[in-house]
Amino acid sequence: MEPELAALASTAGTTVVTLMATDVWERTRVAVANVWRRVHPERADAVTAELAATREDLLAAETSGDEEVAQELQAEWAGRIRRLLMAQPEVAEELRRLLNELAPGAAPTQTVMQHATASGQARVYQAGRDQHIGET
Repeated sequence: MEPELAALASTAGTTVVTLMATDVWERTRVAVANVWRRVHPERADAVTAELAATREDLLAAETSGDEEVAQELQAEWAGRIRRLLMAQPEVAEELRRLLNELAPGAAPTQTVMQHATASGQARVYQAGRDQHIGET
């Protein structure tokens, strides 16, 4: 494997796992799953499930203060991405574009601004995305 592709796989693994604990997790999950869906459609659902399991492991490790888990998960995803790039090197450009879009500090793709005023017994419910309200 070319050193450039190996470096890209390593960077991608680190970035994907790092973003799992941020506000762009959902966007990252969808984007990574879409890469697999395009290249290996039969694996897309499994990769989506693996991403979710990895996120759960990462969040549990952060809660317990286990810093080694994040490094292990980054290496695991770097390996998956490296194997993908070995089989389909043409995915490299798409992956670079994806990393530039999702990288920490990248501009958000959508901005939501909300304003509300309530008075008396009124209630205001606002959400930038999904909202579930369970009142009794």
